[in-house]
Amino acid sequence: MTGWILAFAFLGCSAEQRPSAVASSSSAALVAGYDASSEVLNLERGALERWRKGDPSGFLEISADETTYFDPMLERRIDGLPALNKYYESVRGQVAFDSGEMLNPHVEQVGEVAVLTFNYLSHGGNADGERWNCTEVYRRKTNGWRIIQTHWSLIKKS
Repeated sequence: MTGWILAFAFLGCSAEQRPSAVASSSSAALVAGYDASSEVLNLERGALERWRKGDPSGFLEISADETTYFDPMLERRIDGLPALNKYYESVRGQVAFDSGEMLNPHVEQVGEVAVLTFNYLSHGGNADGERWNCTEVYRRKTNGWRIIQTHWSLIKKS
């Protein structure tokens, strides 16, 4: 919990106010100046590519056991990888669209936490023209970057 409080406190600081690294209790080493942007974006793009073909496993494979998930189609937050797996299995194969665009991606990293925000636009299939906002919070663990929190919301149609 202390790590989360520190991470969100530092996210509110300007770049000049932030320390270059945040103390960690995990065994994942921090490298001064390491930028997680390309690694996190590649993980997300790979999972999205599988998702558009009806395969949610890409997201399951990069989610942490303690992940939480918000979806505008659900009444409540999903807590934990087993519950997320159950939900994704219920929608497996039901999502299909020709292509998607990740627009305006931005990764903000503080130590072992990286927050990815982006807009997503789908083309073709049963999700044609749907526009989304997404926030993914990744945490660097011993097995790499893992999603610990997801929040999807629909963009209001104009």
